[in-house]
This record gives sequence, structure tokens and C-alpha cells, in this order.
Amino acid sequence: MKTLITSIAILSGILAFAQEKPKADSAKTKNIQEVIVTKKNIQKKSDRLIFDVAASPVAKGNTAFNLLKETPLVSSTDDKTLKIAGKGNAVIYINGKRTMMNADALEAFLKNTPADNIAKIEVITLPGSEYNVESQDGIINIILKKKMTDGTSGNFRMSSTQNIYNSQSSSASLNFRKGKFGATANASYSDNIRPQDYVLMNGRGVEFNKSVGRVESIDRDFGGYVNLDYAINEKNSVGLSYNGWYSKSPRLTSDFFNTLKAKDLNGLLQTSYNRSRNNGEDQDRNHSVNLNYELKLDDKGSKVSLNTAYLNYAKEETNSNLTEMVDADKNFLAVASKFNQSTPQYINNYSATLDFTKVFKGITLGTGGNFNKTKTDNDTYFEVWNGNSFVKDQNQSNHFVYDEKISGIYVNLEKNFGEKISAKIGARMEFTDSFGEILGTEEQIKRNDRNFLPTFSLNYNINDKNALSYAFTSRVRRPSFWEINPVRIYLTQVNYIQNNPFIKASSVFNQEMMYMYKNSYFLQLSNSYTKDAVSQVPLQKKDDDGNITIRYIRTNYGTENNFSANIGMNKTFFNQIWTANYVVGLNVNTYKGIVDTDPITGDQFDPFVFDYTLATPYIQASNNIRLSTKKDWFLGINYFWMGKQRADLGTINPIQQLDLSIKKIWNDWTFSLEGKDLFKTMIININDQQKSGNYNMINQYRYSRRAVLTIAYNFGNKKLQKARNIEGAASDIKNRTGN
Repeated sequence: MKTLITSIAILSGILAFAQEKPKADSAKTKNIQEVIVTKKNIQKKSDRLIFDVAASPVAKGNTAFNLLKETPLVSSTDDKTLKIAGKGNAVIYINGKRTMMNADALEAFLKNTPADNIAKIEVITLPGSEYNVESQDGIINIILKKKMTDGTSGNFRMSSTQNIYNSQSSSASLNFRKGKFGATANASYSDNIRPQDYVLMNGRGVEFNKSVGRVESIDRDFGGYVNLDYAINEKNSVGLSYNGWYSKSPRLTSDFFNTLKAKDLNGLLQTSYNRSRNNGEDQDRNHSVNLNYELKLDDKGSKVSLNTAYLNYAKEETNSNLTEMVDADKNFLAVASKFNQSTPQYINNYSATLDFTKVFKGITLGTGGNFNKTKTDNDTYFEVWNGNSFVKDQNQSNHFVYDEKISGIYVNLEKNFGEKISAKIGARMEFTDSFGEILGTEEQIKRNDRNFLPTFSLNYNINDKNALSYAFTSRVRRPSFWEINPVRIYLTQVNYIQNNPFIKASSVFNQEMMYMYKNSYFLQLSNSYTKDAVSQVPLQKKDDDGNITIRYIRTNYGTENNFSANIGMNKTFFNQIWTANYVVGLNVNTYKGIVDTDPITGDQFDPFVFDYTLATPYIQASNNIRLSTKKDWFLGINYFWMGKQRADLGTINPIQQLDLSIKKIWNDWTFSLEGKDLFKTMIININDQQKSGNYNMINQYRYSRRAVLTIAYNFGNKKLQKARNIEGAASDIKNRTGN
């Protein structure tokens, strides 16, 4: 059921943000990096935009997640995932090391990490060949402050959120350093109720299915991490990290009232009603261990780094569905169908990375490689009610196992041509060997892919006030492990989502040009072209019983071409009384392709045609205003608006959101009160009309209007140096768990 809840959210395309195309999976993902203090607000290097926030009033008493939302080119429309302008998911790094957390764990981590610990944020819109990321992913690198004094420090945070329900979260972290040894530990807990209201409608002419209902989940999450770091001597250091996360959803429910209008054999329009309810529970366990060794070769930055990691991920979900025939007033008439479903997923991954960097006079050489071995096991069990008892459905029960080996090597060269020009060129070669099968059948999927992925970037500092840069990358987008698990997720009896083990990897080619003025203003132009693009395609037809069925099938459909232009500013006014972060932009998204066949069953449907282009304007405005001379009262005003946009599933009506916040700093305490989506305008409406006459409509509201009260306290030695963060060798695999 939790997968159902996630999947319905995906259908809405709500994760589409002003600077990006919508994604067909919520899964996804997420990583962080360092932050540093300078006199300039933003700086542009050949491959990244650097936002200096250490001295910013925005950071004081805030969380890392809220700070990232106010970073140039970064945003979040669902208050859960982060997006980069013109990109897809934001992969999070910390101090240049990729995190080892799944989506839920990372969200909790960011919302419970004090922004006071951050020095600067690097936004890498087009990662170079040294970064093992996929397709349209960008990187957010959070650089933490480094303090040299031995000692102990920490913080704790409590938060309460109120919409129609109340949710709570709390966290505590502790930092310790003594000589050559450093340790950082964090633990957090949250108890959330997530309601979502939906109206789903599809049909043709006067015949249609309409489903109205609510989806709810209770999520209780507990997690934490421990980082240990030891400097053997000035050149050699080792580190060990453990990350654990446990999430339990004891109640996952959906309740839909369905209206079906269809013509009978005599051509007369008949109306029938049913009620479809799902009840389930879910638990996720995530454990990862990483061992890191680093050898410094000189004082110029030359080094060798070796990482090995093990990742164990387990997801166990059960769901029971009951569909009843009812009248127009929802009075019970008869049982239409009942089924139970178990959809477990187990992932084990072993991985290693080796990186070598050598700094010569005026040029830097980087080279290295990585290896990942992953095995997934998905034993789906489906049983239906035959009138007397539940019996196994052989067609929908399956045991799918998948083995994948990915290895890659890269090389890049970076050179400075004087003080004004710097360039970086590189390439990755990736080798993917995978084999999947449904045990007990002849269904097998075997792939042997080789991908050559060049990258290039150039930066020209015209003078002290003007800078110009260009970058090109090529990437591969592999499906998540959940996407290739051949399972159905039912919304109603005739409306469901279907995964697809035959999805091919997509090839993505990205270009970007950026102009900077006075390190405060920027113009960004970007283009992304995708071959073998993937989406949840809504295929529908009238079945033998006269019902209009619709299957949202994850599959390749054709090509996407996305262009975006952004004009932005990040600047302080009136002696840092007012801090403004504004972006105005335009997206032009083009989709081409056609799908008319269920790749699992071979069933033929009315063709779903992708053939449209739409230009979408948008505005993002973040304001932080200091209300007192003591710098202890702050007002936050954030506004977002996006015009009508075209997603792969359909046209999304304009959306907007206004947030207000008030913050009080009292010694080491911070108190804040936030009002989110004050005017209840973040309601998603998606509509698609095919030339065949078929139409599909999705309306979704996530109860985004809410109040959030937060209390935070920092204690201990404020001059503490944190433990060295360790890159997770398996982090690229973690992002594909689909959660």
C-alpha cells in the first residue's frame, strides 16, 4: 500500500517543478555536500555554482533542508525532494562525499541537520565524468564548517506539524574530536500521518470511470548514522561509517468511490457504482557500512582514495483489497472482488571505488573506477477470493530475481589558462551486465551494455564583474530496481500501475550555458535530450465486461527534448536586513513517441501518442527580512508560481504557493513558526486528451496547507571540527532502491 501511495503521487506529476520535467517515480533521490563562508553570495566555477551561506541570516537556526530550498537554482514543491533548475533529482553530497541514505532517510537527515553547521553549498548542474550519477541528475554538495578545537558539541531539535492531523519529529546529534580521532553521531525519530485526496477520471465520450477518494499513511521512522575518522599521520587517514534506517507504516489505506458509465449491448448508457478499499502495512530496513582510506600525495591536492561498501535493503509490504458493489448513496449491495497481495523486495549490494588525483603545474589529472554487484529478490504473492476462500493467482504471483554488475572507468583533465580561462574535459566508460528471470517460467531479461560518456566544461572570467561558462555531459538513466519488478499496484479494480522488467536504459545528453554578473546575478540556458525516455504511460481500453480499464505502465515511449532559461539573483540589501533569492524562468518541453502494447502481457490498447510542445513560465521568490537590530527576529516570505506545463502524462494546470515564517533566536535556542501554502493553492490538476478521443484526468491535494512549530538548541564547544565525511561506494545503487 505504501507503494500504492507513492505511485499515485507519481501519477499526478506533482513533483514537476518550475525548472524541470516531471519524473515518473517518486523514488528517488538525494545526496549532500559542503558549505563555506565568503564575502560573495554566489560564485561560478567551470562546473558548479557556489552559494556562500555561513554568514547569511538565512542559515541561523534553520535546517539544512530549508536552507537548500533557498539556494539559487534549488527548490522543492512537495517539501520532501529537492530539484535543480533544468535537472531531475538532486543527488546529495556532504563535503564532496556522496551520502548513503534512501529517500526517506535523507529527507529526515536534511530536516534535522542544523544549517548553522553549513559553510557553503555547491550546485553542480552538469556533473563531470568523475561523478557516478545518472541521466539528468544534478549534484548538491554541502560543505560543512571545519573547526579545529578538540571537544564535544551537539544539538537537538523538535518539530510539530499540523494540517488535518498532527505530526512530530525530533533529532539529536553529537560531535566529538580528540587529536587525530573524530566521531559524529545522529539519531532521529518522526511520526507522520500523510493524507492525500484524489479524483481520477478516464474514458471516451460519454463512457468513463471516475474515482474519488483519499489515501493515507501513518509513517513511523527511526534512523541514524555514525561516522568515525582517524588520521594515521599527515598523509594517511581511514574512516568507517554506518547508516541505519527503519521505517514502519502500520496503517496504509485508500478508499475510492467509483462511478462507471458504459453502453450495454443495446447501446444504452448504463451507470454502476462500486467502492474499492485498500488496507495494508509496510516496513523498510536499510543498513549500509562503508570503509574509506585516503592517501595524500602532496600539499597541492594530489591524493588516492579507496572506498568499499556493503548495502542491505529490505522492504516488506502487504495489502488487502475489497471492492463492493454499492448504490449511488454508497449503500452495500454485494461483494465484487477481494484479493491479498504481498510485495517484498530485498537488495544486497557490494561495491568499491578507487580515485586518483594528481595536480601538476597548471593542470589536474583525475582518473579512477568503480564496481557494483547487486542482487535483488522479489517474491510477489497474489491471492483472490473465490467465494469460499482465498486461492493463489498464478498469473499475478511471481518470483523475480535480478543480478546486475556495473563497472566503470573515467579520466578527466582540468587546466587553467591564466586567471581568466579554465577548462575541464573527461569521459566515462561504463559496462553493465545484468540478468533477470521469473523463476519457474521462461521469462528472462539479459543485457550487456557498453556506454561511452564524454563530458566537457569551460569557464571564462571576462573581468571582475562578468563570467561566462559552458558545459556538456552525456549520461545513462537506468530504471530503479522497483520499476523492473513485474508487479501490479492497484488503485481500483480497473485502474492500476504496472511495472516492467523490459525497460531499457535511457541515454541523456545535456548542455548548459551560464552568465554571471557581479557574483549576484545569473542567466542560465540549458537543454536536455533523452532517447528511450521512460514514463508511466496511461493505456486504456474497454474490456469484455464493458469496463474502461486503464493501466499506468512504466515503459520506454520515445524522446524528450527539454529547454529551460532562468534569470536569477541572490543578493542582500540594506546592510543585510533583506536577503533576496529570485528566479524567473521559462521551460519548453517536447515529447515524441507512441505506446499501444502492454510489454508484459502483449495486450493491445488504444494508442497513447506523445506529440506535443508547451512553453511554461515560472517564478520563485525567497525573502528573509531581519526585524530587529539585535539580529534575533526574522521574517521569511517565500512564493512560487508556475504556469500551465506539459508533463509526459498530460497538461498540468498552473500552481502556486505562499509560505510565511517567523523566527526568534535566543542565545543557543531557536524558535520558529512556519505557515505553508497559506491559500491552499498547491492543488494538482492533470488532463490529457488524445486524438482518439480517450481522455485521462488526475486531481490531487496533499494537504500542503499546514503550520510547523520548531524548537532547536545547540550546545557544547562551537569550535569543534567534525569527523571527515566518507563517500559511500554503494550510493549510486542506494538511489535506485526506488524509495
